[in-house]
Amino acid sequence: MDGLARDSLQSPREAPSCPMRPPGAAGLAEACGWRAGSPPRTSSQRESGCNSRDTLSLLRGRKFCIWTLKHPLEKVVPRRCRRRAPSSPVYYLGEGEASRRWLQQEQNSTGKLCLSHMRAVASHVQTQRPSVTPLVWDDMLRDLPEDQLAASGVPQLVEPVLWDYAADLDVHGKVLLMQKYWRCGFPRLWAASAFKGATGPSQAVPPIRHHLRNHVQWLQVAGSRPTDSLQGIILTGWQRYDHFSVLCELLPAGVPSLAACLQLLLHGGFDGDAKAKVENLLGISNLEMMDPVRQAPCSPPRPISPLPVLLSPSPPVETAVLSRALCREGAGSFPGSNILALVTQVSLHLRSSVDALLEGNTYVTGWFSPYHRRRKLIHPVMVQHIQPAALSLLAQWSTLVRELEVALQLAFYPDAVEEWLEENVHPSLQRLQALLQDLSKVATPPPPPPPTSPGRDTAQDP
Repeated sequence: MDGLARDSLQSPREAPSCPMRPPGAAGLAEACGWRAGSPPRTSSQRESGCNSRDTLSLLRGRKFCIWTLKHPLEKVVPRRCRRRAPSSPVYYLGEGEASRRWLQQEQNSTGKLCLSHMRAVASHVQTQRPSVTPLVWDDMLRDLPEDQLAASGVPQLVEPVLWDYAADLDVHGKVLLMQKYWRCGFPRLWAASAFKGATGPSQAVPPIRHHLRNHVQWLQVAGSRPTDSLQGIILTGWQRYDHFSVLCELLPAGVPSLAACLQLLLHGGFDGDAKAKVENLLGISNLEMMDPVRQAPCSPPRPISPLPVLLSPSPPVETAVLSRALCREGAGSFPGSNILALVTQVSLHLRSSVDALLEGNTYVTGWFSPYHRRRKLIHPVMVQHIQPAALSLLAQWSTLVRELEVALQLAFYPDAVEEWLEENVHPSLQRLQALLQDLSKVATPPPPPPPTSPGRDTAQDP
């Protein structure tokens, strides 16, 4: 799942705080030699009609764009399986020049354009792999009229995946949407939840409480219909919101959330026994320590489970940098648990500890403010009040970051390690280093003036 997450797409029209759109064209496009979200490499690609304003989508009707989606299926899709077919490539249908001309014709619409694109790709899958059933993320289908959807032929070719990653998803609305799809002729439906990668594009550690509530709501959706109403639930774990966004939660950081969500689905709820089993399997002392949310639990919209009681708020952390022993306490024994412990340290305490020194330390704010630093002014005594604390903080974080970098290099490609550290670590450390550099400049006495040229001093005896 994390591999697919690397190619996830979200429309820029959606707010960054909203759950992301599902994967787009990249996974298919990369298989034939180019990455969605990058400029076309050849003149044939540039002339294919892809929307120049939005590099995350493809336009309908141009042979190259359709071929880009079709061609990799012949190489990578097994003979018998269900294959995910993303809707993101058609999200901007109707905005290219060719599509606008097509839409000006009578009885044409963006909905018809979308369905024709889906039908073309799904029909190709059925032709090449008759035993393969494409799964289609349903966001492009939700608002289409029932009669248009039923007459399109798409319900006989694909199975919709109803996706929603919110903790307070509309259960009744999802049930009504399922009923609509059945009336349109879709024989089977799927649901998609999230155990990470759905609560913020730069989230470092998943809020377990949020994801557990999401799964509780999906269980309510499934329980409101006959037992065979949904074929299953797909637990997604996205790694990016789109090709231009930063990395969100790394997979090791999402393992406790994944384990908790799986146990919730197996038990039909998240009671004390399910919580204890997760803690035992992962070797952690308390699942609550894995949740970065530092606020009192809010009540769910209805009494659905004992979840708010089990996930009580954690006390605030008083120290800027916890000791290594405390960093390891409760981190777990599962593969990647050391990455989770170190990432949690960085995400919760690095920036706040640097802010506390630069913006909360009286000596820094009172005697070495930005005004003083620009003019290289400071009383020598004040250097002794600031420099030791800054050096100590930098040394502690540098040691921890080196350990984190080694751990990340064992699990991720070098470019992923470089990106994560540059986004989450380097900005804070650079602020500390800049402070120390400014202190060093003002603390070092200026060099003596150069000696004057030799000459006779008439005021002095020879």
